[in-house]
Amino acid sequence: MTEQTLDRISDLVARARKAGADAADAVFVRSVAAGAGVRNGVTEELERSETTDLGLRVFAGKKSAILSTTTPEPSRFDALIEQAMAMARVLPEDQYAGLNPLAQQGRFTQNDLELADSAEPTTEELLARARAGEEAALAIKGVTNSAGSSASCGRTEVFLVTSAGFAGSYTRTHHSNSVCVLAGSGDGMQRDYDYHGTVWLRDLKDATELGKSAGEKAIARLNPIKPRTGRYPVVFHPRVAGSFLGHFAGAITGTAIARGTSFLKDKLGQSIFAKDITITDDPTRKKGLRSRPFDGEGMQVAPLHLVENGALQSWILDSRSARQLGLQSNAHAARGTSGPPGPSATNLFFEPGTLSPTELMADIKEGLYITEMMGSSINGLTGDYSRGASGFMIRDGKIAESAAEFTLAGNLLDIFASITLANDLDFRFGTDAPTLRTDALSIAGA
Repeated sequence: MTEQTLDRISDLVARARKAGADAADAVFVRSVAAGAGVRNGVTEELERSETTDLGLRVFAGKKSAILSTTTPEPSRFDALIEQAMAMARVLPEDQYAGLNPLAQQGRFTQNDLELADSAEPTTEELLARARAGEEAALAIKGVTNSAGSSASCGRTEVFLVTSAGFAGSYTRTHHSNSVCVLAGSGDGMQRDYDYHGTVWLRDLKDATELGKSAGEKAIARLNPIKPRTGRYPVVFHPRVAGSFLGHFAGAITGTAIARGTSFLKDKLGQSIFAKDITITDDPTRKKGLRSRPFDGEGMQVAPLHLVENGALQSWILDSRSARQLGLQSNAHAARGTSGPPGPSATNLFFEPGTLSPTELMADIKEGLYITEMMGSSINGLTGDYSRGASGFMIRDGKIAESAAEFTLAGNLLDIFASITLANDLDFRFGTDAPTLRTDALSIAGA
């Protein structure tokens, strides 16, 4: 089936060239997903979906157009090509447009990244996992309601063909459990959750374990105080610490740098983190949530150290943004079926530090431990940062009472420079960080 599909997409691209396209590429994505959800013991969701999407991009000189369809039948290819070519001829030129000249040559259908699991849970098994998670959470004393528990799985096949000689495909699977519950009552009610997603089913955390964790977290958040306004150390739980990597990645994409809209646009080669900080993007990690054998333009991927010894080493580039900057792509193009490639990170993470989370906060007389963030006011041009948050007070080096209804504010350059990392890195979200501490934030509270 894989080879037949690749032949079909290759035929589409070949036909586009014969119809007058100077170059062409096509992306085909086929997905199957299933999920089950419950709330307070009642089944709220049972779903299964199968989708197909095909995107064709054609070039007429430096002009290009993209058309997508959900019915990838060869009998409709000629009409698709004709419409795409007509669009390309009337659109404005883009001097940076074109296929990636560094893309691999040949056909690639095998990889050793272990991205495809053969396990296919039944609807009954998904529903049983969702119920087990909720029941475990509701069994925690003080948990008063459920906001829902779910389990899901899916399989996605990706095919990419270019007229420059690349043809490749890979399959990715995913499995997940999530539980969200409430504790307390009335205006004092608090909510929390736990979630886990993996490529392989056998690596997925037990739903009962996640439910228990969600319930305990909700209980711990009862009766929060509003911390005093001031400036003191802030420690971030791993599930929210990765947000700083997201802000960092957005600021170093080739698109942002080429537009001059990033607060890091003049920082290449400079130290922006402490000397012991390393940030890596690794699309080749086995069973990685965002791993892939080739990027969205057919280029061979490899690990990329974005920060070494605290210094910014590279932008995140696809071929178009690389041309704008007079550089070469570093195989970080992402591609959908309805738009052109663009630069994007994959498995992005901070290398862990040497201190345990306990040691990281041991000297904090008064501070905050953040477990959830909401809202976002980030100025990409200046790096100014402001977000609502909740979590716990830190007193004399220990996590203390729950805290809520406050805002964190600062500048990302100052935050980055003051980051200290713990040693508890766990590859769980795709963008991952260990427990993280910064002393560069102001708190607006009571």
